[in-house]
Amino acid sequence: MQTKRTLLFFITAVLLSVPAFGQNDAELAKKLANPVASLISVPFQANYDSNIGPDEEGSVWRINIQPVVPFKLNDNWNLISRTILPIIDQQDIPVAGSGESGIGDIVQSFFFSPASPTSGGLIWGVGPVLLLPTASEAALGGEKTGIGPTFVVLKQQGALTLGALGNHIFSIGGEGDRADINVTFLQPFASYITKTRTTFSLSTETTYDWENEAWAVPIMFNVAQLLKAGPQIFQVAAGARYWAESPDGGPQNWGARLQLVLLFPK
Repeated sequence: MQTKRTLLFFITAVLLSVPAFGQNDAELAKKLANPVASLISVPFQANYDSNIGPDEEGSVWRINIQPVVPFKLNDNWNLISRTILPIIDQQDIPVAGSGESGIGDIVQSFFFSPASPTSGGLIWGVGPVLLLPTASEAALGGEKTGIGPTFVVLKQQGALTLGALGNHIFSIGGEGDRADINVTFLQPFASYITKTRTTFSLSTETTYDWENEAWAVPIMFNVAQLLKAGPQIFQVAAGARYWAESPDGGPQNWGARLQLVLLFPK
């Protein structure tokens, strides 16, 4: 039901909107390509994957609610809060006939970032990342508390953005009968923004599980458009995901993504 409401909201937002082509909108599109921009945004990201499990009968919808809130510490530094709250609906996982729906574990990142790029044009941020065991069902989370470092670095030149975001999370507490968490995440990304505020982006969201020595390498291609509905500015996006590498029992072949980002510029 939650998935259907999100998709309906996504479609309605597109149908009732008009493209945003103003000068300020061009700057907003550029800020959206920057994970540590001084811009309040609330993305709703719906991901679908299938062919999961030993019999490849499983499927999962994962809706990530990802508010981004910047805080000005002083004239030279900002603190950027990035939260990922997943709402998960998985069917026939781990075996046919089983399934769970509910909230997953929250990933909370904080980036300390200079207010201005370096003399060479680099934008960067570093800080801690936290894994919070908030899953409503045991099957939807690791039941472990985790911590680690996170970073982002990028450069924007004209319409092009190139960069990478990464973190490493290791468990420091939680249920003793659950597996320890020791995972590295790396997301190199590239995007290009057209004069009509359409953004084409290519990225990977690679993870390596050091406990199980397993890679997960989804390659993402997205197309996004900045729009307006009355005074509200937002971005809608759609994309495809190809699983170049997946752990045993993980997703196979192709997946899909829809995204709606609400913007609240100052």
